Amino acid sequence: MATSTKTKKKELPEERVEIPEEIEATFSDNILIIKGSLGEVKRDFSKIRANVSLDGNIVKISPFSSRKRHMATMNTARSLTRNMILGVTKGVTYKLKIAFAHFPITVKVKGNEVHIENFYGERAPRVAKIVGDCKVEAQEEDVIVKGTSVDDVGQTAANIEQATTVKNKDQRVFLDGVYTYEKRRGEY
Repeated sequence: MATSTKTKKKELPEERVEIPEEIEATFSDNILIIKGSLGEVKRDFSKIRANVSLDGNIVKISPFSSRKRHMATMNTARSLTRNMILGVTKGVTYKLKIAFAHFPITVKVKGNEVHIENFYGERAPRVAKIVGDCKVEAQEEDVIVKGTSVDDVGQTAANIEQATTVKNKDQRVFLDGVYTYEKRRGEY
């Protein structure tokens, strides 16, 4: 009795992200471009270890193998695609609060930089870079960051927050800074 040593190849799962009709999507050279009513977002999928393709109005994502690591990468690619669709249809908004105890902090937008002036009485402003095509509004007590890319808006908010970090002092006492207090996806 001879037993068969042939093993059947396991079917790999495939994630599908449907693109709404009002959105235009193109995919070439591992770059997915999604255009919507609020603008466009580009993402390079060449570094992501998954097979990504565009078939009509459906983005198909499949892993290289059934290993746990490749399955997680497939889910990451799916989430990135959904965030792109959400960004171009509804937008992303982060709100940051300006907090100070003694020295009044002023925030000004100059070009693609945010200048935080009079932080702890410092003469030179602290500078944070605006990433991508985000729009930053500085109000009396708030800084509002809006855009179509979740990554760009989040990184811009993080740059503003990190520009006001206090070093060599007790952070429980010296609480001045600009802090994120609200993240909204869907209201632009």
